Amino acid sequence: MINSNQFRHNAHQFVDWMADYLEQVENLPVKSLAKPGEIFEQIPGNPPAETEKIEDIFEDFKKMILPGMTHWQSPNFFAYFPANSSYPSVLAEMLTATMGAQCMIWATSPAAAELEEKTMNWLRSMIGLPQYFTGVIQDTASTATLTALLTARERASNFEINNKGFQNQKFRIYCSSETHSSIEKGVKIAGFGKENLVKVDVDEFYRLDTDKLEMAIQEDIQKGFNPLCVIATLGTTGSTAIDPIKEIAEITLKYKIWLHVDAAFAGSALILDEYRWMINGVEAVDSFVFNPHKWMFTNFDLSAYFVIDKEALIKTFSINPEYLKTNNEGAVNDYRDWGVPLGRRFRALKLWFVIRNFGTNGLKAKIRDHIHFASWLEKEIDKHPNFEIITPRTLNLVCFRYKPANIKDENLLNELNQLLLYRVNETGKVYMSHTKLSEKFTLRMVIGQTNVTEQHVNNAWKLIQQFAEELS
Repeated sequence: MINSNQFRHNAHQFVDWMADYLEQVENLPVKSLAKPGEIFEQIPGNPPAETEKIEDIFEDFKKMILPGMTHWQSPNFFAYFPANSSYPSVLAEMLTATMGAQCMIWATSPAAAELEEKTMNWLRSMIGLPQYFTGVIQDTASTATLTALLTARERASNFEINNKGFQNQKFRIYCSSETHSSIEKGVKIAGFGKENLVKVDVDEFYRLDTDKLEMAIQEDIQKGFNPLCVIATLGTTGSTAIDPIKEIAEITLKYKIWLHVDAAFAGSALILDEYRWMINGVEAVDSFVFNPHKWMFTNFDLSAYFVIDKEALIKTFSINPEYLKTNNEGAVNDYRDWGVPLGRRFRALKLWFVIRNFGTNGLKAKIRDHIHFASWLEKEIDKHPNFEIITPRTLNLVCFRYKPANIKDENLLNELNQLLLYRVNETGKVYMSHTKLSEKFTLRMVIGQTNVTEQHVNNAWKLIQQFAEELS
């Protein structure tokens, strides 16, 4: 076991390595090239009986673990959605880990609770939500959506399901066919049953079709079902499609249905005035979530969840055993009553560091840059004779495919694009992911890593063209 002096020495070594890593990460293979079982086989089958030096453990980290890591902080990371970080966020995480605080109620760390309340107020203002929304930090949007479903369930049942379980309420949940898979998972966990999740068709831009939504609701009412919740998406995972909140809200108000908005990735763009159109109609929304850990340069995990009916949220989750009772109840926010887990990390600290160090203008500049780089790439792809844009860009995700003029067979095009993606990723120079849009194998290039530049995007585009030419 190390003592305080050894800890200080090792910590300085680690910080030097961290700084070097972040400076040089773009030179590493962005996607791990490890084969299945390769890391596992290098680790001894039994734990050590005696103490081992931190220096030796650290060397094994660099030799065995690092080659098996995909480097999400590389500016050559263009896959999925980013989980981007930043220097102020990492520094705050170091402080959080050092204190090791358990921030379940106000009394266990008053500063954690009050900083969380203040930073959520900051975020609410930054993204343009009305003042009557109240915010709380969740770990992920998946948890936040589950929280919304459970709160909608309890409010609709007058909190009887928490007491007695389901009594044949026959609730129905609605989302688009492009909605994130976490919605289906939440529906199953909350006890509604997968068969009661209604996936509504989308329009030509992959947005939820509101006419078909209302038709589905009307049909369910006629069949004796109870429409409970609609989940709209700002920035679908496949294509960053933006569901029409205002039109959906008109329907949910008409039928008295809970409206939850999942803006996990795209919500960060709301700090830009030119993207506030995405939340037209938000005053009729019941709950809203977005993830600063995706595109606001804050280490995973930190999800910002906002509700109008705070009391319904707390009543859904509040349990007050004797060992958690304090003299401050009702006067402070005990956030263990605002979601699923009892235990809570001090997540607000890293968000506070990021907002203060970047400033709102700095955050806006970064996000605008990413959107600008994506706009440039979209134009380059659009004018290339052997590539096509699959759906118009909304933010910083470009959806496209390789489509030589002489190939008409859709199955062959899908196979070519799958092979193209594999070959590009196997170089270790770039990492992209894919989706299927209208059954077309679609390459997704998300330009949102903290330190990405136009040069990184240009290099990636050159690499894609090079391998496409070899395939042809």
